[in-house]
Amino acid sequence: MLTIEDQTMLDRFERAEIERPSPRKLIDKSRMIYKSRDFPKPEDKQYGLPVLCDFGEARIGKVQESGPFVQPHIYKAPEVIFEMPWGPPIDIWNLAALIWDLFEGEHLFQHIFDNEGHHDPFLHLAQMVSLAGSPPSEFVKRSDTTEQCFDASGNWIAGKYAEVSSTTLEDVETRLEGQEKQLFLAFVRSMLKWLPEERKTAKELLQDPWLRD
Repeated sequence: MLTIEDQTMLDRFERAEIERPSPRKLIDKSRMIYKSRDFPKPEDKQYGLPVLCDFGEARIGKVQESGPFVQPHIYKAPEVIFEMPWGPPIDIWNLAALIWDLFEGEHLFQHIFDNEGHHDPFLHLAQMVSLAGSPPSEFVKRSDTTEQCFDASGNWIAGKYAEVSSTTLEDVETRLEGQEKQLFLAFVRSMLKWLPEERKTAKELLQDPWLRD
């Protein structure tokens, strides 16, 4: 999403809609569906600054009941995948993956879809183990569905569905070196905790050495 610096984009969009109205379909007395119309490119070839947006969900309350559709697949926290009760800490997991997207230019969890393009929770969780380590036994106890992937100690047992690779966060982070890399990875790891209560809060993250330095 980008801000609009060239105001003629809006004028040209309006003029095109007047001259060539978008196809539409009346659903009932109160609803009509319009076909999307692309914005014209800015005349000076300059786009505005990028804008971060939400992901289409807002909930009231500190604890929500389980539900698999609260986050986009690539940003799903492990408790959401296992349909455990969840709360604000899923946003912190979300944030770690989003920061990785913006800073590294690619998704942190990439190979999480099967050959037909469907989200594969086994592939996704295997990558979590690879990059974030094995879950503690306390996490495993919080859902009966975890026994499909982990034993009581948090060891991966779903090898027939997906293998845990030896790739680490250090391996996939390629832009930084030395202490700056260590600080950045510590910052990311503070959000990628299996236990939601162990993830840093937004306020705590603002005090993180990687941001403050």
